[in-house]
Amino acid sequence: MTRRGLLIGGLAVVGLGAGALVYRNIRRSAGPVGTWVSLSPIPAASVPSPLPPSPAAEAPGAETGMAVWAHADDDIIFANPALSEAIGAGHTVRAVFITAGDAGKGADYARQREAGIRAAYDEMRASTAPWQEQQITLLSGASVTRFVASDEPRLSLTFLRLPDGGLDAEGFAATGNAGLTQLINGSAATLTSVDGSTVYDLDRLSATIVELIGAAQPTHVTTNVPHESAFAHGDHPDHSCVGSLVRALAPQAGIGPEAVTYYVGYPSQDEPANVEGAVLDTKVHIYETYAADDPVVTCADAAACLSQRGFGEWLRRSYPKGESELRLS
Repeated sequence: MTRRGLLIGGLAVVGLGAGALVYRNIRRSAGPVGTWVSLSPIPAASVPSPLPPSPAAEAPGAETGMAVWAHADDDIIFANPALSEAIGAGHTVRAVFITAGDAGKGADYARQREAGIRAAYDEMRASTAPWQEQQITLLSGASVTRFVASDEPRLSLTFLRLPDGGLDAEGFAATGNAGLTQLINGSAATLTSVDGSTVYDLDRLSATIVELIGAAQPTHVTTNVPHESAFAHGDHPDHSCVGSLVRALAPQAGIGPEAVTYYVGYPSQDEPANVEGAVLDTKVHIYETYAADDPVVTCADAAACLSQRGFGEWLRRSYPKGESELRLS
């Protein structure tokens, strides 16, 4: 879930320090709402069938979950408590984060968020053993960064670091005012990862997603709600794009519609709260651990985290949807 450059009442908040304080005060009075933009259908990726062995291949476990998210923190905000319960039960979790969530602020801020999500996974796995960093060049030609828990290789986090598209779906000047929306719609022929490692056209991105899902050999996949769902209205456009990419491409990796779960994003704040008690305490603590590395959302304690408008509402909720529950338009 990205939050930089939030536009409310014509005021753009993009800095740290006093700017971030203004942002937090605004957020308490109104949760963010993403701009709805039409999205073109996503064509099949140019990949062979069956998929050849990938350099990204990882050994599957008895219960291997593949998760593909727009931003580092979508999982701990929208998919918890299910995520922490799966990790606690010993399941294998392969997480992929498509965008850097950088909001035009560059790779350094993106890496802060990555450090935060590793810390959150440390909390969920009850270990602070180091993560091993790997640079992997995929068959698609993409170069991705993967972190594998050194004491628990069943857990891995893979980052593509594409530019954040912003709440208005118009990207940021520092990254060419383009994001996933423009790539899918064809108004941007390519996107370059914020670390400069890979230039993606739509087919390379699609082939990368198919390859990473196939390499994990998952029993099920989780992701953001897709653009074509009624639950995507008002959500962050990057969430919608990633959900649609996964929905369109997962079958090429051998994943049927019944094996994909989609988590409602921003619009979950309009649903009844359904996370409470000790489960909520644990979820908030995991988020607080992440936020300690993200200067935009750092909160001093659980009460401060829950007082963040938008974030506090999302933390109190988690709404998974199957294919038949998406209310497709």
